[in-house]
Amino acid sequence: MKIIIFGATGDVGSAAVKAAAQRGHQVTAVSRAPSALAAISPLVTPLPLDLLADPRAAVNAAKGHDLVISALRPPAGREEDLIPLTRTAVQAARHAGVPALVTGGAALLKLADGSGHTVLSAPGFLPEASRLIAEACAAQDAMLEQETGVEWTCLRPPALLTEGPLTGQYQLGTDTLLTDAAGVSQISFADFGAALLDLAENPRPASKRLTVAWGAPAPALAAG
Repeated sequence: MKIIIFGATGDVGSAAVKAAAQRGHQVTAVSRAPSALAAISPLVTPLPLDLLADPRAAVNAAKGHDLVISALRPPAGREEDLIPLTRTAVQAARHAGVPALVTGGAALLKLADGSGHTVLSAPGFLPEASRLIAEACAAQDAMLEQETGVEWTCLRPPALLTEGPLTGQYQLGTDTLLTDAAGVSQISFADFGAALLDLAENPRPASKRLTVAWGAPAPALAAG
């Protein structure tokens, strides 16, 4: 499979690049400065590109690929850029005639406590420092809902994305925040990247929005 990954140097994007290359896929790794990704594998072709400055180049870059993965995440202070960045990636998929697999956020996942609250709406759940990106992720979700003429799937992370090992073990859900056996909602970047590639290889066309998390306590916690 030929996969183009936008946001390839971020934590999620680089994990997806590694997972794709390890599985034998050809990867075009798009970022403003992706040159270091060439060392991952001969299957990885870095492509320097600024999606905000040149969205047309993103559309052209996606041609000839089988799948678009958007792992885009703007830096702090630029949270509102998430919407135009994601729109560009999805439009690139549309023009290429291929599906888009989009990394979303946990903002609109419902809490499992029956309160009816989401991660974003629950009083005191979100650290204040995370509120702006959570609101941007909610807006990203609304933007995706308006997209037509393209098959897209949005994979939402749990409450915490962390450094950690690739376990290959996770649980998949739909609209409710998942937790592990210890009640913690988390997954490693490596396992989130693996989940993205699992969906790339085995798409679920009836599921527009999915979420993923570890089902067992984190390895370091379990060892303790």
